Amino acid sequence: MHRLYEKEDLSVFWDSDKCFHSRKCVTGCPEVFDFQRSPWVDLSRGEMVAIWQTVSACPSGALTCCYNHGISIAFDEARRRSVAQDGEKEIGYCLYRETPQGWSIDSTRVDAAYGGKGIAKRLAYKVLEEAEKRGQAVIPVCSYVAKLLRPSEES
Repeated sequence: MHRLYEKEDLSVFWDSDKCFHSRKCVTGCPEVFDFQRSPWVDLSRGEMVAIWQTVSACPSGALTCCYNHGISIAFDEARRRSVAQDGEKEIGYCLYRETPQGWSIDSTRVDAAYGGKGIAKRLAYKVLEEAEKRGQAVIPVCSYVAKLLRPSEES
């Protein structure tokens, strides 16, 4: 399971396939990370610094985070994609196709001027999360998404 949680200028990613439940998140910032709540992550309950420090202490890499840099990410079902915007300017996307086998994620692109800011990961997680919520298998044709989904790879 892949989830994207966003607050102001912070995004937190959770990959359940990597999680081995060390509980460092729930002991490090229990107001934000609580297994008894749904969703179990509520970024509105904590300060950005505390959240960042807690996520950084995750030994499995199941939790990661990045600053948003004022870039918004939205799921665009009608155009089968997630899209990144800097104000009114579209600066990236992650495209998928619906196939009989599931959602084929074909391409993830981010304007080179915005590289290295975690935007591609946010775009991919937005599509992954929607596919999982709808019970769709994911076929990672896009090399970036394929790498992201490899459990042994650092993303």
